[in-house]
Amino acid sequence: MADKIGILYPYQRRYLQDSSRFKVGMWSRQTGKTFTTTLEAVLDALDAEATGRIARWTILSISRDRALDAMETGVKLHLKAFKASFIALDVPFYADETAHMVKLPGGSYIRAVAARPETARGMSDNLILDEFAHHHDNRKIWTALFPVISKPGLKLRVISTPNGRGDKFYELMSHPDSLFSGHVVTIHDAIADGLPRNAEELRRGIGDPVAWAQEYECQFVDGASAWLPYDLIDAAEADTETPDVRSAPVYIGMDFAARGDLTVIAVLARIGDVLWLVELIEMREAKFSEQLAMLAEMFRSYRVISAALDQTGMGEMPVEEAKRRHGSSRVQGVIFTSAAKLEMATALKEAMEDRRLRLPAGNQALRADLHSVRRVAGPTGIPRLVADRDDSGHADRFWAIALAVTSARAAVEGPYAYMPVHRPGRFSMPKGAW
Repeated sequence: MADKIGILYPYQRRYLQDSSRFKVGMWSRQTGKTFTTTLEAVLDALDAEATGRIARWTILSISRDRALDAMETGVKLHLKAFKASFIALDVPFYADETAHMVKLPGGSYIRAVAARPETARGMSDNLILDEFAHHHDNRKIWTALFPVISKPGLKLRVISTPNGRGDKFYELMSHPDSLFSGHVVTIHDAIADGLPRNAEELRRGIGDPVAWAQEYECQFVDGASAWLPYDLIDAAEADTETPDVRSAPVYIGMDFAARGDLTVIAVLARIGDVLWLVELIEMREAKFSEQLAMLAEMFRSYRVISAALDQTGMGEMPVEEAKRRHGSSRVQGVIFTSAAKLEMATALKEAMEDRRLRLPAGNQALRADLHSVRRVAGPTGIPRLVADRDDSGHADRFWAIALAVTSARAAVEGPYAYMPVHRPGRFSMPKGAW
């Protein structure tokens, strides 16, 4: 097997040659951290098979797709390279979760599954936490899994790119007296060891100094300037199913766009004192008639108490038309002045801090959008909120939800006739993801 290892880059060989029981790796994107760590599991399993032992490994990934990818482009690829015999199968794991597994003739296995605190319990395997900094609620996962490897001899591997300060991965990497053996590989380290990448091309391609520092240079970017830090977003993501909203009061926020940016409609349903995001509709390059038609569908489908619509610039006409169709008592136009934006963003942040807003778990585009709005000091000392424009929009999801939260805060419910219509949410979320 040594000849197979010889084709690796020096930083990969250094990681594999470290036999520490607890090992943590913070590697740049595109440097093969999952590839290398799954190779370690395969080598251990093959050694166990050759010596009459049984080795069991479980990979906890951030999603089902990533779990499958770790098996297909990692574990299975390595086993085939060694011409090892194995069978591949999918097996029930926990509740509705499925584990992707390979079993070797002597009883050893490697499996991969989406990480949840519940799935981390009840195992007695060597563990790999793949992209751990990006796991939803990774502190709870850590609390559930660490007792799993308390049995002497079991190994734990934690690998990830950074994802800001304050999470468990940051804690593991920032404590020099940690019992973990640490490995840091920036894109510059990898290139120096022979990885064929062009750092300047990658830096220009990503086009974002903060993202470059985090994703490629392995820096824990201070999230102090982010209006909504990831910890707050994590806490707002729901881990239960969506409640019945057929007769619930509903509040709508809508951010109009004509070219480039997204038109986004956020639909919040109030259950008790909690607002649930039940729909987030995104439209690109849509005519105003199509945008208004979608808004009208929301009014037909839900018990809409009030709607707050972006009336800035091109929003004048559609807001006036929406008021004509649905009534000025239910439709409010909002001009996006600096003061108005700060007020709306504050309402959104307070709702999340008070745990009165529930968001769908695992929606990466939404998470990035919510995190993209930054607080900067204005010339008079009053804070301003800014967000970079990219291919996914200009914080349009953030502002649509902020409008809806503001509408809910200001609404005074009054009696009117309505016909509740059941309409499943547009998020294609797996059962139990809320």
